[in-house]
Amino acid sequence: MDLIEIESLEGNDDVSVYGSLTESQLRYRLHPENAIFIAESPKVIKVALQAGYRPLSILCEKKHIAGDAAEVIGMAGNIKVFTGSREILQSLTGYKLTRGVLCAMRRPSLPSIDTILRDATRIAVIDSVTDTTNIGAIFRSAAALGIDALLLTPTSCDPLNRRAVRVSMGSVFLIPWTYLDRPIESLRTYGFATAAMALSDKSIPLDSPLIKREPRLAIVLGTEGDGLADNVIAECDYTVRIPMCHGVDSLNVAAASAVAFWELSLNRD
Repeated sequence: MDLIEIESLEGNDDVSVYGSLTESQLRYRLHPENAIFIAESPKVIKVALQAGYRPLSILCEKKHIAGDAAEVIGMAGNIKVFTGSREILQSLTGYKLTRGVLCAMRRPSLPSIDTILRDATRIAVIDSVTDTTNIGAIFRSAAALGIDALLLTPTSCDPLNRRAVRVSMGSVFLIPWTYLDRPIESLRTYGFATAAMALSDKSIPLDSPLIKREPRLAIVLGTEGDGLADNVIAECDYTVRIPMCHGVDSLNVAAASAVAFWELSLNRD
């Protein structure tokens, strides 16, 4: 561990990843091999390290170095650990650190769609979901409830956004994912039937045997406000609804994903 104390925000270019750089700048689109993301809290950082993600540096309140952060600092190996008072670190990051520790990590190269789908039987497609909290919650449900992989359209929120990572409790590191840069109907070439989660006169209940018997199924989830676009629904083999009570028309996309993943999983007894 190379411990470096920050006493001022002046002249500390090495810690800019924790404060002055935006999420877009961290992704370094022109040089993806140098792209970075930020993991927050010891528990989430530990999951990332155990999953093989490469740490670059740690930012930690002094009091946590020998406390909550001690285990992940040890796991991270010989990297820079920046520390300072809570006030200095909050001025740098712009927010109070969760459990007093952040870790800058190298973004891995994303797997190909072919690799993602090779052995998968249940996947989810996230279409234009932009809220970081929803993305994190969907990943956590997917990992917990038997989904093999996630595909995101390019208009969806980045799963390695700091808040999405934290809300997922590190589940973004546990389940394979990549971007789907082709029409959803292209999943048929991999043997997947597609089920659009949407309200429609033609929709069938989530517990329909027609869907459950599909050996390979992609569950398609849409944006928070408007849901799936009509052309996306038209591409899918099924349109599926979750039966509602008391006049409620639908669930939040993250809640709906959990219900759908549980009902359609092949990993249940």
